[in-house]
Amino acid sequence: MRFYRVFWASAFLRLAWGAVLFLLLATVVGRLTILSGALAFCTGWPLCWPTQPVGWIAMGHRLAVALSGVMVFGLLWRAWRFYRHDAAVLPLTTVVATIYLGQVLIGAGQVLGNYPLHLMVLHRLSSFSLWVGLVVIVAVTVVRPPVAQVYRPAPLGRRLLDFLALTKPVVVALLLAITLTALIAGWGGWPPFSLFLATGVGGALAAGGASALNQVIDREVDRLMQRTQKRPIPAGRMFAAEGLAFALALCLLSYYVFAVFVNFVAAALSLAGIVYYVVVYSLLLKKTTVQNIVIGGGAGAIPPMVGWAAATGRVDGVSLLLFAIVFFWTPSHFWSLAIVRRHDYARAGVPMLPVVRGEAETRRQIWWYTLILVAITLLLPALGQAGSLYLAAALGLGAWLIWSAWRVWTGSGNKVAWQMYRWSSLYLFFLFVAFMVDRIV
Repeated sequence: MRFYRVFWASAFLRLAWGAVLFLLLATVVGRLTILSGALAFCTGWPLCWPTQPVGWIAMGHRLAVALSGVMVFGLLWRAWRFYRHDAAVLPLTTVVATIYLGQVLIGAGQVLGNYPLHLMVLHRLSSFSLWVGLVVIVAVTVVRPPVAQVYRPAPLGRRLLDFLALTKPVVVALLLAITLTALIAGWGGWPPFSLFLATGVGGALAAGGASALNQVIDREVDRLMQRTQKRPIPAGRMFAAEGLAFALALCLLSYYVFAVFVNFVAAALSLAGIVYYVVVYSLLLKKTTVQNIVIGGGAGAIPPMVGWAAATGRVDGVSLLLFAIVFFWTPSHFWSLAIVRRHDYARAGVPMLPVVRGEAETRRQIWWYTLILVAITLLLPALGQAGSLYLAAALGLGAWLIWSAWRVWTGSGNKVAWQMYRWSSLYLFFLFVAFMVDRIV
């Protein structure tokens, strides 16, 4: 009786054991599939009709995978239905379900003939991670049985908008724009739609996931700032566990999309951008140094490298220049916002430049960083990587941005700083569009 209470009592725990059992079956049959060469006689996806008896082993593997998936996604449903408040159960279950979905994507790539070495390694790492994740879920549930909770119904539209707000959609839109323009520029024309779609989906997931992780980390800071206190977590409309689970799922899924449907270089760069933004900027720099935006700007500068790598499969001098453009664009852009919101940052204890060194010094730094930025944009045509169309756009847009920075430096008040913040976003977008068009024509 005690064994039943400890190891079999709740529906959630029974589903966890079921997932472990069927995953074991899928692993054994999958190994038999490889040893017998059964995949050659069962080539469709997700299902097939075996052409030889041995092909039924491969079909059995897919059925075992499907049954384990039923258990895993049953766990996911129960976690989000009854344990949204639980900081261990909800993120763990969501991560396991995302890894399972990633394995399905890898399996699709294998059947469709896209199975390079990095996917073989990822497949094994994912299998191991699934086992570890399920074992940890069982252990956590046995040692500390989660308390089910019935939540007050919330309008579906409101919930969806809150999850969208976690991703910072305006930021995602700008990062996605420079990623896709870099992809098209690197391809030298319109790439295959499948590559364009995969890069767009992977980029949106990566940027949205990193932004959501940032909001989970900064939730206490966000409560103190007028600009951010209405976000879903600080406003109390969402548990931190929900934000963490959602963010981790987006980040993991982005890597699988890039790895399976784009290439390893783009996947690795995207993952590096997530780690840089979440660990280096959000955890280490933001609350400790006045140089947080300068050093942390490297995270936002990686998306154009991802787009270029998606097209070319490499990191080269052009992608490094694109990185430098966004890197040196970042301080002027965000310090303009920091001038407007300096009291918010001071109240939250974030050492932004206007708070630590004053508004006058910030305006001067905006001016100098803008000059450096415009000079770097001119290196592309100077090195023969862009033509006259881009050169004309870089000069015209650069003059516009320099004039905006001059108004910030020589003026006062928040209006010119706010205009610089908004205009600098348009500047970056149009600059990358000009680069894309120049490379196409």
